[in-house]
Amino acid sequence: MFHYMVVYLMHYTSRRIPSNERLKFQTVNAICLAFVLVPQFYVMGRPKSSRYCQQPLLNNLSAFLAMSIIASGFSVLLTVLEPVPMSFRAAYHVFGLLSFGQGLCTTILTLTATSCADTTPELYYLSLTLTVACVASTTFFAVKGGMWIMKSLPVAQ
Repeated sequence: MFHYMVVYLMHYTSRRIPSNERLKFQTVNAICLAFVLVPQFYVMGRPKSSRYCQQPLLNNLSAFLAMSIIASGFSVLLTVLEPVPMSFRAAYHVFGLLSFGQGLCTTILTLTATSCADTTPELYYLSLTLTVACVASTTFFAVKGGMWIMKSLPVAQ
């Protein structure tokens, strides 16, 4: 759910800024998105990344990069649109489910590819970093969802 969280943080941070100042926030948005995208492009371009690894970490990174590009589009649109259409929100939440699946695949592939640390170190360590980010963001949303459920339950007196 890393991508979902990136878009979530950009959207809710932009809502704390007055409407007439939101276009200036796009600079901060671009810097955050570059922080997410540049390492992925760098590792994809490294010759060592195409070496043999028993797990398809490079294929997974390609899918992760595609999801990151889609997340950047959602991030830009959600910070600019006022109000956000319901159909766009629904698409964003479906994207969140896909992001959860991508994070799950990244976690499983990385945890089963410890031998790839020797053959493709940059790819393995980026996958490990992305795994930690996916687990942290999923934990964040699990706690947030639990708190939302607790808040919506009737209080026993």
